[in-house]
Amino acid sequence: MTLIAIIVFAVVLGTGAFATWQVVENRLAADLVNSAAEAAGKTVQDIERGSADDVVLPVTRINRIQVVANDGRVVAASPAMKGKPPITRMLPPPGGTRVDGTPCVSFSASERTCYVAVGLRADHTVHGDVMVYAATPEPQSLRSNFLEITLALFSSALLALLGWGTWHLAGRTLAPVERIRAEMAEITASDLSRRMPVSDSEDEMAQLTGTINATLERLERAVENQRRFASDASHELRTPLTGLRTKLELAISDPGAEDPLATMRSVLADAERLQVLIEDLLLLARLDAGVRGPPELVDLAELVTSEVENHQARHEVLLKLDPGVMVRGSRLQLGRLLANLLANADRHAVSEVRVQVGSLRGEAVMEITDDGLGIPAGERERVFQRFTRLDSARSRDAGGTGLGLPIARDIAMAHRGRLYAADSTTGRGARFVLHLPLSTAFRP
Repeated sequence: MTLIAIIVFAVVLGTGAFATWQVVENRLAADLVNSAAEAAGKTVQDIERGSADDVVLPVTRINRIQVVANDGRVVAASPAMKGKPPITRMLPPPGGTRVDGTPCVSFSASERTCYVAVGLRADHTVHGDVMVYAATPEPQSLRSNFLEITLALFSSALLALLGWGTWHLAGRTLAPVERIRAEMAEITASDLSRRMPVSDSEDEMAQLTGTINATLERLERAVENQRRFASDASHELRTPLTGLRTKLELAISDPGAEDPLATMRSVLADAERLQVLIEDLLLLARLDAGVRGPPELVDLAELVTSEVENHQARHEVLLKLDPGVMVRGSRLQLGRLLANLLANADRHAVSEVRVQVGSLRGEAVMEITDDGLGIPAGERERVFQRFTRLDSARSRDAGGTGLGLPIARDIAMAHRGRLYAADSTTGRGARFVLHLPLSTAFRP
């Protein structure tokens, strides 16, 4: 692109210079012709009033005047043309009185001069009908290509200087980009900890470097989460598969050792657990890929009532629901979010679970509280990490996969909301609070 810009600029510069020179040259030639015509006209007027000798002999501004008779004799001339042959024998066209030209005359073997000349016809003078020629030597700039050559050399030098300056400036400008490119080329997926050096200046390159470093940091965090998730998932899948295989191998090796029906029930429980885990993993993969269900208006009170009726709870579920709290999103995904929170609360409650739905400052708010052991303040964010279990009370034996709360938070974030654990209003148990944007169809 830089080379193309230089070429375009050179063409424009050359065209402009040539056009400028043409204007100057034409103006200079026109001024010479006008001056000669003025001098010739004045001389004609003087001749027609009296003697040509008395008029022409004094030095004039043009200083090149000849009065030529019809037979070719120079009957009068300005001092510089005394004794010289006619400058030209140009004649006006029939019916005309003026002729312009650029004659070249050799007054000696070593002297040849070109003139810008204007000839006017003068009738009925003391010398009869004559031609008055006024001329001035043609400037060297009009007779040669000196100015064109000089202009071409100047344009070439200017173009070379411009090209060098552009190349140098482009090199200095792109040098930081090349350093960034070289650094990025050395960064691989196995080592995303490297960062670009950021200069102290606040120019565009520093902003670009800062953006690249922020992107690398997010990429490193995403890759690390992916690796940890893959490791945890393989471990979680291995546990039920190992138990399933062990029970089947024992049943095959010693068919009479255990009740076949009990063995099949145990195997079925492991298979169900494995199925739940795989479904949770698939849902997380879809959420990570940005897959969203069709948006629709959802009444949170109706959604909670429906999920509680379909949920086989071990403990009493107490509801405090404000009607008409509407949000927009996927009813299926929001139902899954609520089901996960209800299952988590029911699994760790002692006697009851409370669900409350309302609105606050343009947001729909849903709270689910249990009366169990609760979550320590320092661990409330960690419970949303995938496959995280805090202690034996929240362990695999309690029936969880370690993915319920992470899935619930991902669904909340996908609906431009937020889900977090907070202090219980009763002083005991865990309390999860969900905020979602309130739909314009909200009915207070």
